[in-house]
Amino acid sequence: MNIVDRRLNPRGKSLSNRRRFIRRARKELTEAVRKATGERSVTDLGGEDKVWIKADRLREPQIHHSGEHGERDHVLPGNKTFEEGDLIKRPESQSGAGRGSEGAEDGEGQDAFQFALSQEEFLDIFFDDLELPDLLRKQMKASDSFTPVRAGHSISGSVSNLNLKRTMKNSVSRRIALRRPRPAEIEAFEAELAGLAEAETPEDIARREELVVQLEDHRRRSKRIPFIDPVDVRYNRFEMVPQPVTSAVMFCLMDVSGSMTEHMKDLAKRFYKLLYLFLSRRYKNVEVIFIRHTHVAKEVDEETFFTSTETGGTVVSTAFEEMQRVVTARYPRDQWNIYAAQASDGDNFSTDNGKVSALLKKIILPMCQYFAYIEVNDEGGRELNTDLWRTYDSLVKSGSPIAMRKVSERSQIFPVFRELFARDQQPAQRAAYDT
Repeated sequence: MNIVDRRLNPRGKSLSNRRRFIRRARKELTEAVRKATGERSVTDLGGEDKVWIKADRLREPQIHHSGEHGERDHVLPGNKTFEEGDLIKRPESQSGAGRGSEGAEDGEGQDAFQFALSQEEFLDIFFDDLELPDLLRKQMKASDSFTPVRAGHSISGSVSNLNLKRTMKNSVSRRIALRRPRPAEIEAFEAELAGLAEAETPEDIARREELVVQLEDHRRRSKRIPFIDPVDVRYNRFEMVPQPVTSAVMFCLMDVSGSMTEHMKDLAKRFYKLLYLFLSRRYKNVEVIFIRHTHVAKEVDEETFFTSTETGGTVVSTAFEEMQRVVTARYPRDQWNIYAAQASDGDNFSTDNGKVSALLKKIILPMCQYFAYIEVNDEGGRELNTDLWRTYDSLVKSGSPIAMRKVSERSQIFPVFRELFARDQQPAQRAAYDT
């Protein structure tokens, strides 16, 4: 089947070219958004994000005559200098950046467009081509809103909350229990009494006197027992119940020994930023815990986590022990969705690898919904697998749900993140967590 697009093109525009331009502009905007994430704090989403795109990248291509090649005929009215057949010398090409080059500091002469994106627009563009998995969720926590919920009935309240059905049921029950005469019964007595008004027989006179007594009793009881009494009235009762929202805690574990360069820390920061953005799209409250380690581990703030450098050997198990301590103290496993991401260059004391494997398999992985390990290297990468990589790889082969990737360049961060959170990997990971 062939589809022919017969829609009219805009004036002076080609529809297919315009589509290509829109795709190119969106690509430039997406790259600008991804670049902006690496320059900000891990938890800095902001209410409004601004990105810059050079103007020359958004300009639509146009077909025009070349000023350096070809021959053209011109009619110059009122010409007194040239005659037919004369050759006019082409103007010399001017060096420079072209339009708007005058006064440009960088010499390019092209202004940049600034786009102000809301938080939702920023994240929509950022995760546009990602297929994120449907991760499990645990108990709801951290209520910040309340919703009225029906909670039975009360004997007092506003008129708008009057429950007419329940009120009438109470009224009928009370009138039946007290044997309140019905209006139909009183009308029947009155009609029978009116029919015996002219009767003279002893039986009719006795019946008439009996009816008078019964009618008076019915009227008296009817007045004493009202149709609706205040004790019958019921109002709908509502209670303000906290509206739960989802909460998650994200653990950032990183080796900060002397072997970790600034480039490696920058790679880790970019990955943590992606993970935080991902979790923020699915949970209302996300707390971030930074744990750095050498031969000892410590919970620190973000600035210290990424900037401070310490000396000493690398003992990875201390980071897992610190994470276990924090979870036990502040984040019950049955109430929090726990995620962990570890960044390291792969160095670790060989005598510690066994302890690392045991802590991961028995404690860390069972408490986490997702655990990712990123091995960061200097540009160019590392061909040989490290001892820590082989330790984790043996756990993966035995069925442990660990997501592992190696990263050596900034451009690899986003593709690696997409691979780690691919939707088709989720069933296997979920099965591993369930076991």
